[in-house]
Amino acid sequence: MSAEEAAPRVSVTVPAPAAEAFRIFTERQLEWQPPGHLTVSDPESVIMEPRVGGRLYERGADGAEVTRGTVTEWDPPRRLAHTWRIGPGWRPAPDDANASVIVVEFNPAGPASTEVVFTYTYLERHGEMASALRAAIASPGPGGAVERYAEAVNRRVARP
Repeated sequence: MSAEEAAPRVSVTVPAPAAEAFRIFTERQLEWQPPGHLTVSDPESVIMEPRVGGRLYERGADGAEVTRGTVTEWDPPRRLAHTWRIGPGWRPAPDDANASVIVVEFNPAGPASTEVVFTYTYLERHGEMASALRAAIASPGPGGAVERYAEAVNRRVARP
């Protein structure tokens, strides 16, 4: 398996400085996460605690919480990483033991734009599901997370 297969990468350039792109990624996830990726009923928020060891979790209107991952790197506005707790049936996994890690880099691409690079590492930890994850990353459908993230940045930047 080549390194490229081992760690798929997806990038998008957004019309915002790195600090704003980072902020929207970390503080506005409910705006851009595809509804089908959320696991609580009636989601009220998706929260990323801003520190190494912090949780990435969903909270429903009824107070139910589901942890999606743990922050493993926190270096605003340049880089962050978190575990991806996805299990069989695309349902949340209970802990980080079999979670992969998504590394997100915010690289300045001009005075008011940023290339955001998502690298999906340790997918083999998902066992039999790894090939399905690779396929989904390689060929995201319309309305996928990266596309929706870019749309959220565009909306936020377009506001007066």
